[in-house]
Amino acid sequence: MTEPHDEPKETTPLLNPELTRRGLLAGAWAAFGAFVAGSLGASARFMLPNVLYEPSQRFKMGKAADLPLGVTINKKERVWVVRDEKGVYALWSRCTHLGCTPNWFPAESRFRCPCHGSNFNVDGDVVAGPAPKPLWRCAVDVTPDGDLVIDKSQMENRPGFRDKGSFHVTV
Repeated sequence: MTEPHDEPKETTPLLNPELTRRGLLAGAWAAFGAFVAGSLGASARFMLPNVLYEPSQRFKMGKAADLPLGVTINKKERVWVVRDEKGVYALWSRCTHLGCTPNWFPAESRFRCPCHGSNFNVDGDVVAGPAPKPLWRCAVDVTPDGDLVIDKSQMENRPGFRDKGSFHVTV
């Protein structure tokens, strides 16, 4: 005699094990539709701009006439402003060897890179070390109000070109 709980129960399969031609075609069209939708979505995303919210490369350094003769350091913007008898220019404080920040040594009138020993004079020319090029000069401008504006998006380091135009202004 069998007990009621021992009776075999009839179960229905969760998935139909038979694959029909109609089912295969429907699956293929669904996969193709997903591919087309993904491609259209990726193409639409490509058309949207990638915006980088970075600080402006232009900044005011203060009144140009108030700058002392010699080197003024702006650590926040990573710029040295040099005022001499001829005018004002700005050097980007980034070594042209591997990008370290050189230090200013006023007793020697040199910028020295602590990473690999490159030395630069006040003009930015390489005096010693492995640096292959002079320091970059940033574009400078004096507004009608007398403010010195430095633009790090425009740079020059070729001798002759860096001494004229917007890379060296008279005050």
